[in-house]
Amino acid sequence: MNFGYREVCLDHDTGERHPESPDRLRAVRRALKECHGVQYVAADDADVDLVRDVHDTEYIEEFREYCEDGGGHWDADTVAVEATWDAALASAGLAVWAAESAGPDVPARQTPFALGRPPGHHAVGDDAMGFCFINNAGVAAQAALDDGADSVAILDWDVHHGNGTQDIFYDRGDVFYASIHEDGLYPGTGEIDETGAGDGEGANCNVVYQPGADTADYLAAIDEVIAPAIADYDPDLLLVSAGFDAHEHDPISRMRVSTEGYGAMTERMVSLADDCGAGLGFVLEGGYGLDTLSDSVKMVHEVFDGYQPVEPDDDVSEEARDVLDSLEDQGFGSK
Repeated sequence: MNFGYREVCLDHDTGERHPESPDRLRAVRRALKECHGVQYVAADDADVDLVRDVHDTEYIEEFREYCEDGGGHWDADTVAVEATWDAALASAGLAVWAAESAGPDVPARQTPFALGRPPGHHAVGDDAMGFCFINNAGVAAQAALDDGADSVAILDWDVHHGNGTQDIFYDRGDVFYASIHEDGLYPGTGEIDETGAGDGEGANCNVVYQPGADTADYLAAIDEVIAPAIADYDPDLLLVSAGFDAHEHDPISRMRVSTEGYGAMTERMVSLADDCGAGLGFVLEGGYGLDTLSDSVKMVHEVFDGYQPVEPDDDVSEEARDVLDSLEDQGFGSK
């Protein structure tokens, strides 16, 4: 794979014991040293005018000034320092690079993966939250649309609901947003009946699983609901908001996705993008166990280098089946 990476993203210093630390990127880079075919790209910063197309101008100016003044705790969990402004623009720029580098004719081994931080999917149009300041995937989707794409689909498999991405595109028909997330976890958004509004009606799909959902449950969500819905939507670009905190050994969630499971989900994304004739790109979100994060990103890369992950033998849980049946009753998926 081609990985977008900038050293300035390490300068976003969240302090001791904060889960979203620079060590996340360092761990991923160490793991990828063991892999064949890894290439790094230092993309440009996101254009501030493009960022303002996704976020309110007043908020972006407030965020810039906050960093210029030295930063601090924006809220209890979301920390900024002076360098955070530059890191956030770089992280968004890496996501834009992933969108612009993706294409139906791009060889699999050149599939782009943006390794930026701070992450983005909790950043709403007018506020920062949940470790996020600029909605990286949102800015990337907007860049693709500005460059001529008719539509973009975003699958968010981070364990937390991407409330920011949903909010930004909720009443728009040019971006389909789908999320698989743990019920009751931060930020407490993303109900199953939130399916979009206005032009975006039917373009928002939330798979809300109870704690303990495993790889088989996640794959069923993709196979039975999300992939058919995105295929019907027929996007020009498929972006994955790739958080790895649903891993069975991640310290801040109770989901049970295996490392092999992330490989199997990646295979599904390759097939889905092929079916749609769409470009495919990945944008890093969460994942807070350094070993599980780095192993999972490495697994995504290995799939594009020819590895075939092991499929689970487990049946879909009754709880997950109820969720999938409810979504199919709403018109999503294969029913």
